[in-house]
Amino acid sequence: MIHLDANASTPMLPEVLEAMLPWLRDGHANPSGAYAGARRARAAIEQAREQVAAWIGAESDEIIFTSGGTESVNTALHSLDRLVGTGAAVVSSIEHTAVLRCVEDLARLVKFAPVHPDGRLDLEQFATLLPGAAMISVMASNNETGVIQPLREICTMARERGIPVHSDAVQSAGKTELNVRHLGADFLSLSAHKFHGPKGVGALYARRGIRFFPFHHGGSQENGRRGGTENTPGIVGMGAAAAAMLRRGNDHRALHLMRDTFESALLDGLPGVVINGDPVKRLPNTSHLSFAACAAVDLIQLLDQAGIECSAGSACMAGKIRPSHVQLAMGIDGARGRGSLRFSFSILNTAEEARNAAAIVKQAVERLRQMKSSATSPCGLAFS
Repeated sequence: MIHLDANASTPMLPEVLEAMLPWLRDGHANPSGAYAGARRARAAIEQAREQVAAWIGAESDEIIFTSGGTESVNTALHSLDRLVGTGAAVVSSIEHTAVLRCVEDLARLVKFAPVHPDGRLDLEQFATLLPGAAMISVMASNNETGVIQPLREICTMARERGIPVHSDAVQSAGKTELNVRHLGADFLSLSAHKFHGPKGVGALYARRGIRFFPFHHGGSQENGRRGGTENTPGIVGMGAAAAAMLRRGNDHRALHLMRDTFESALLDGLPGVVINGDPVKRLPNTSHLSFAACAAVDLIQLLDQAGIECSAGSACMAGKIRPSHVQLAMGIDGARGRGSLRFSFSILNTAEEARNAAAIVKQAVERLRQMKSSATSPCGLAFS
């Protein structure tokens, strides 16, 4: 299988697994204990905290470990909700469902900032929503299209008005530069399995000096900011993954090359293929394409049988046949929306896989179009 769904999850790096194994085998001690084994576990967690902080340009006391991106998002937004006074929450219309469902739960007005057809936030319209706003949440890059948002500009506009900002940076981590001092957000959410770490662990950056309210109540773990016994193996793995990303730096030319090789082969060799979203200001690994006269749900089945793992968009939208809220916000609806697929590469893919994948996708699209011309889908259903 060629895994081209890295935006959903990435395989663990070998060095991440190696770092975790001792804690999975023998690291049973509770980090809150007073004996030697507990102290070693606590030291390992603090080392991981330093590794994550160093990677994103933060201080170690600004990192809170969580169970993943969704918890990090909920923690930040509920903390902001308690921190700020009356006023609206402003979020982009293309946020991940973790943000959208969370703000729905807040007892305040929510305003949705529109995006241009290229998937980038409309900054002029965004500015009109700021009077009366109390908090902002805008993602660093979109999980479906990979389009990078003007987060630094957003944070500058917010800072001028004294409005705190949270950013869901889950999809950006490991694929583009992510320095919290440069961006200027007050809260930033991360998830380890998006950058070759383990599942079930994430982190929240909380800017030093901003008032913080815990979301998980219990013990005094995470300096009193997140109750519950720490997941030592997972946290160690996240630290190792962050250290690996830091060593690799911000050179993403290999991802660019794989993605562009894949896209060029399809755009040059197959009619009716369109790139969705800004073709330049997007993550170097993400290709969101619409295929004319194809239904994504059917194409995914053919590609799965042929050895390609991809998706129709967010993993949280798997199995749905309607265009996603992201596509609708960009004006992508109807047949174009239903015929869209997301292909996302990781650093563990190869240029040969990109070339092979393009050939397989081309064959699958041609086969599906032939089947549509005979009015029968690969599922045995008539096309409408």
